Amino acid sequence: MLDSRREKSKNRLPFSAIPCRAPHMTNGSLLPKNKISAGVASLDTLIDGFSIGDNVVWEVEAGTAYGAFIRNFISRSFQESQKVIYVSFNRSPQSVLNDLQAIRSAEHFTLIDCFTSGKGKNDNTFLKFYDSPDPGVVRIEAPRDIDAFTATLNAIEDRLPPGARYVFDSLTGMQDLWGDENATHRFFTYMCPRLYDLGTVAYWILEKEAHSPRFKANLRHITQVVFDLSKRKNSLYLKALKLEGRHDREVFKPHQYDVQADSLTITSHRKETVTDIGAKLKEERVRTGMSQKELADKVNLTPSFLSQLENNQVSPSLSTYLQLCRALSIDPGLLLDAGPQRTEAPWLVRKQEIFSRVPLREDYAKVYEAATGKKVSARIVVLPPGVAMNRHFFYHKDEELVFVLEGDISVMIEGREEHLSAGDMIHLQESFPSHWKNEGGDEAKLLIVW
Repeated sequence: MLDSRREKSKNRLPFSAIPCRAPHMTNGSLLPKNKISAGVASLDTLIDGFSIGDNVVWEVEAGTAYGAFIRNFISRSFQESQKVIYVSFNRSPQSVLNDLQAIRSAEHFTLIDCFTSGKGKNDNTFLKFYDSPDPGVVRIEAPRDIDAFTATLNAIEDRLPPGARYVFDSLTGMQDLWGDENATHRFFTYMCPRLYDLGTVAYWILEKEAHSPRFKANLRHITQVVFDLSKRKNSLYLKALKLEGRHDREVFKPHQYDVQADSLTITSHRKETVTDIGAKLKEERVRTGMSQKELADKVNLTPSFLSQLENNQVSPSLSTYLQLCRALSIDPGLLLDAGPQRTEAPWLVRKQEIFSRVPLREDYAKVYEAATGKKVSARIVVLPPGVAMNRHFFYHKDEELVFVLEGDISVMIEGREEHLSAGDMIHLQESFPSHWKNEGGDEAKLLIVW
């Protein structure tokens, strides 16, 4: 039943076709127009905002004030006139509405109540809410029926414009209600790529001590972003466990954060380089004969943002800075004056450089980005001895070439198992592996190109 509904998303605009809004102002800096704000300026600065299609899993501990991150995200979405779908398994509708009373925009908000007839057990205390029902609240009468719940969720989504934001208040509550982490994982496996294709950003909350390491590892494999919130003595810490497409090691370190009411501040230990980056970028742009608009279009920024950057009124994020340098065909070190310049040819990527990068994921296997271009991308996968995985390393819609660099592995595709050795290659077009295993006593390395 779930698979049959996957066809609905095919008639939707791809996320790249969703109209972009003006860039977000965040504490004096701007996010590129293809990014979405978390509603917390210091978080946007740290991670360079969310990408369209990001599913964001929050692994939280008690006492970490994670609700402030949710409310800021919802508030920012309302400010941008975006629809918000809030799916509640852990809290009554009255409790949710009270919590959001100060920021709620009724015309943009839909609450899907899986609590009243779920963990609330149809108790009269909770059913009284429906004596005077709120038109923005949809009660799921049989939340234990996953197919019926999914059908309702999809029907609501079909009535909304592309790009609506989602909050699933508790993967833990889902598991408690459905009684099986495998059922919760199957639902997430279905919804995560669907929401990605629909160009939304979705928050998923889970209590990390309530789930097995295997469950959390499986979620990290599928989703695009994972944050860990923890409490140590009297201090709160945020740490990124996964940020697909980001390679700055700084974001993967613990960062202390402070919450005053709903005002959130994240402390970054990043050391800023004191240099006139804006003027140097302008000098290089003028030297190449490129207009502000031409350069802005190349890196998906607005000309006004580029103008502010060149006048040092705002500071670029690391990823924006690197995009600008690539567009101008210059070495980033030339503008930073921060040590020895790169002497390698621009088309050369050394092994040491690849494996010094932060892995895109590192649960059962480590996945390293080798190259990303306009028409081709490549990753290297390292499988430790004896490791087996009942899924592919990542998912996308393109053909893949998988080349075995080192080791002996087995792969299963559509029920057929084959053994591969160094030098063997497989060409994936429509079907993807359901099982990988390192059969040897040493690490196995694969090069994947698409």
